[in-house]
Amino acid sequence: MPIEKIIVLEDELIVRKNLEQLLRQRRYDVASTGTIAGAHELMAKDTFDLIFVDVRLPDGEGTDLLRELQSRPEKPLVVMVTGFGSVESAVECMRNGAFDYMLKPFSNDQLEVTLKKADNFNQLLKVNEYFNRAEEEESGYELLGQSPVMENLRQLIRKVARTQATVLIAGESGTGKELVARALYRQSPRANAPFIKLNCAAVPENLIESEFFGHEKGAFTGALTKREGRFELAHNGTILLDEISEISPQVQAKLLRVLQERELERVGGNRTIKVDVRVIATTNRKLEESVERKEFRQDLFFRLNVVPIQVPPLRDRREDVPFLAQQFMQRFARKHGVRVRGLTDDCQAALKAHNWPGNVRELQNVIERAVILCGDGGLLETEHLGLTAVAASAAGNTAPVSAKPSSAGATTNTPSASVPVSSSAATSPAGDLVSLAELEKRHIFAALEKTNQNRTHAAKLLGISIRTLRNKLTEYGVNAKEESGGETEE
Repeated sequence: MPIEKIIVLEDELIVRKNLEQLLRQRRYDVASTGTIAGAHELMAKDTFDLIFVDVRLPDGEGTDLLRELQSRPEKPLVVMVTGFGSVESAVECMRNGAFDYMLKPFSNDQLEVTLKKADNFNQLLKVNEYFNRAEEEESGYELLGQSPVMENLRQLIRKVARTQATVLIAGESGTGKELVARALYRQSPRANAPFIKLNCAAVPENLIESEFFGHEKGAFTGALTKREGRFELAHNGTILLDEISEISPQVQAKLLRVLQERELERVGGNRTIKVDVRVIATTNRKLEESVERKEFRQDLFFRLNVVPIQVPPLRDRREDVPFLAQQFMQRFARKHGVRVRGLTDDCQAALKAHNWPGNVRELQNVIERAVILCGDGGLLETEHLGLTAVAASAAGNTAPVSAKPSSAGATTNTPSASVPVSSSAATSPAGDLVSLAELEKRHIFAALEKTNQNRTHAAKLLGISIRTLRNKLTEYGVNAKEESGGETEE
């Protein structure tokens, strides 16, 4: 994170002017003063990233100001400067929170080294703040599978990771697109640099530009302080733009510029900021079709699609299901402290018969539930899986099911050899199974009907964002003005 604004607090006019000139030559915003009171006035008006403080000043000791700054929640880095240096003085300053300690006169090279260290330290602070806020767990980020298609995927990742190419990862929800992105990051030359993720579908549309590019203080209502965007946080590292198809045309245009020019301006700012970032994007849609419908910029698609990676759905690698089930079973047994010995043959057969419309994420959730519900015998039974008839039929699964009481006393539909699956929502009037896309469309319209066409309530009912619902309706050709009742951004 680059240092931008600096205060020079120095009572010797010649030294102060000389340091000001050196800093301005490096394109920093510089304010200067000869007293502690003057420094207080400057910091009351604006936010600064760094301050050079002389140890001896007309109205007090620079070390007093140093101690005072350490008690502030947002404080600049402090570099103490003195012409009467001693080991004792240096130790005291560093103990009180100084970032560096410089003896006058100092050379351009010494100044350059200090500024570079401050830049790197400032970026580490910002990235650390970001990760402290992140709610996701860092465990379990590994691509699992022994099938040939997964081995081919891993080979492709190894080949692409060592380059700086932009990557577009496509695949259905739950297939592990983020795992592919993290594997690319871990095996890349940027593995020791930041990895910053942004879920484009989860950020409200009116805030996504600020999330991408940051904002200046006062740029909009609620912008009480300056904030760096995700691209700045990812400087020298990698940024993952999850569900890239969800961003608005306005943000698409600005993102295109970042990809082309590697520079940006914060919202409300006019300073051009250079960034060196590798971009990885994911989508669960066919972006080519979005381009044809004029929902996604063609030039941005070409910029993102330098190296496309397609993540296969679980139904196309069924041979991995037993292996994945074993891995998840061991993981969740450790997590929940449950003694589990394995899966019964019927349970394994049910797992193989299921079509997994939710892909690996669905399998993971099913196994976690089964581990929690399994009995004292430590074996996962079919009734522990809780596979529903709707889920099976929605995915085109032809395996028959029957209703059996679960160990918890609830009735659970499980695969058997007697009763065929029947669901009016999943079949056409002729009795044929409808496609998954058609089933999704019917389900969305049913939710709208149930909520009297209130999109906000329908989105909550469906467990999706209002933007995703709006995009789906646009895809179905529903005029936004016709169906806009009750819609609010969240």
